[in-house]
Amino acid sequence: MIISAIKHIANKHFCTAIEDYKFLFRIHTGKNDMDSVVLHMQDKNLPVEMIDTRMSYNMEKVSADRYSDCYEVCVGVRPGTRCIRYFFELTDMSGSKIYFGNEEFFDDIITDIDRMFNCTCQFRNEERFDVPKWAAGSVAYQIFPARYATTKYVSEKEWYKAPITNNTDLKGDIWGIINTLDHIVELGVDVIYLTPVFMAGSTHKYDTIDYYRVDPAFGTNDDLKELVRRCHELGKKVILDGVFNHTSTHFFAFEDVMRNGASSRYRNWYYIEDFPIFTGSMKRPPNYLSFSYFGGMPKLNLTNPETAEYFIDVGKYWIQECDIDGWRLDVGDEISHDFMKKFRKAVKEIKSDVLIVGEDWQYGNDYLDGDEWDTIMNYSFFRMVKDFIAEEKITAEDAMNMIGHSKGFFHAKVFPVLWNLIDSHDTPRFLNLCGENREKQKLAAAMMLLLPGMPMIYYGDEYGMTGAKDPDCRRGMVWDKKYRDADTYEWYRNLIRVRKECPAIIKGKITSYLTDNENGLIVYECEDSDGRYAVIFHGKNCIVSLDKYRGKTELLNNTEFTGSIDGFGTVVIKL
Repeated sequence: MIISAIKHIANKHFCTAIEDYKFLFRIHTGKNDMDSVVLHMQDKNLPVEMIDTRMSYNMEKVSADRYSDCYEVCVGVRPGTRCIRYFFELTDMSGSKIYFGNEEFFDDIITDIDRMFNCTCQFRNEERFDVPKWAAGSVAYQIFPARYATTKYVSEKEWYKAPITNNTDLKGDIWGIINTLDHIVELGVDVIYLTPVFMAGSTHKYDTIDYYRVDPAFGTNDDLKELVRRCHELGKKVILDGVFNHTSTHFFAFEDVMRNGASSRYRNWYYIEDFPIFTGSMKRPPNYLSFSYFGGMPKLNLTNPETAEYFIDVGKYWIQECDIDGWRLDVGDEISHDFMKKFRKAVKEIKSDVLIVGEDWQYGNDYLDGDEWDTIMNYSFFRMVKDFIAEEKITAEDAMNMIGHSKGFFHAKVFPVLWNLIDSHDTPRFLNLCGENREKQKLAAAMMLLLPGMPMIYYGDEYGMTGAKDPDCRRGMVWDKKYRDADTYEWYRNLIRVRKECPAIIKGKITSYLTDNENGLIVYECEDSDGRYAVIFHGKNCIVSLDKYRGKTELLNNTEFTGSIDGFGTVVIKL
């Protein structure tokens, strides 16, 4: 038994209130080390001599990564229970048994409640991590407004220019988005995420000048209200991009600092090293903290109460004014926890089911305890599909281990709403990453849309758009049919259709899975009340046979499965 691999901490990551007096317990063990794991629990305040509240529950292995397994069990306790004590009984493959409680290991079953882990039920319920119910299973669609659609005249040559630069003005606007909402409906997505729309000095708008005004290039505040209203009529949600880590140098507070120097009332809104202000050069960074050393985006000091209050008010304003459904927080991992806690509380008081999405290219776990973000842009998923499909440098087993790590690592409420993505405005298009191989892109899209999470499609991917790293990944949307790939579009539509028609695929219990590294195969079976399914991802450029499912219905094209899978193919079987 690998005792050093056993991990359980009595916090709300490993002991989570799912509903009132219903708790999810989790423990990590060594990879393939355990034959069984049993949770023992009892009421702390009722002596067993008076009322025997002792219960035992077999735990189930729900995920695995390269080094560890994750076991879980969900149990209910009697309403009104104040506190429970619990411990684990672990039996390895050789039959050796050990008991684990309160950070100690014991050879004999634990009877002293002070040697057990502690879970205060009411405290856990009060601090329950509640994620908006509409988010789990939803499909998001990222729009870069400057390049998505326009009501103004732009020549075909200019609109479809490639490569594109930061300064290219395609005159995208909000009414362009409104006029193309039929595409959102037809594709089947549920949520629109807009990169920044507020007044700024660039096409990307991440250098905000006025947080209370829609950029005139995009339209007016009323135009944004109309977009949200129409989306809601269609049953779609709208999430805005909150750039609260930094501002433009033309934001009123920083302009005051530049004018008045050390005497500015806004000097503590930023991290100024000395005066006068130096905005930086190619040889020397600015003399204040900024985003990525870029002087045009000075970093805000959100630990300053006045600064924090201003931006919390911004967050509240657009929910009250436009009824938006969420905020995506730019460079969220560089913003203080104190601000994030206050921000969450304030916006959730205005609209309880607002979704808060943090940008963090790592795992962001310290922001995901239920009192800051609801979820993150899942760049670990992006790295997995890039390694497995685009670059073919990891095996099928490696890919499954990375998915398993995410399931065991993230809070149980976060995993179903992770923003899984294969590209974004900050990465090359996936089609570019995989050398313009459309079959590889289609496989990556299938993994994004057929695995648990809240997948985010980057605009135009559904038509086979390509583009190198930023800014070339931000080309004009391909509205003209002669620039589209119709096969890719139908593929995306079918993936979303199957995802919605067969919820067991993303929410059901996985009953078995296997990986075949030689053939690049990932195969898993899942079930729920709506049925049983098999999902097959093929990560190599060869034809393979899988006779087990021959003759059954293949759902992505509604045909009988021949047993043969093409290179980089995806198959969904109704069992």
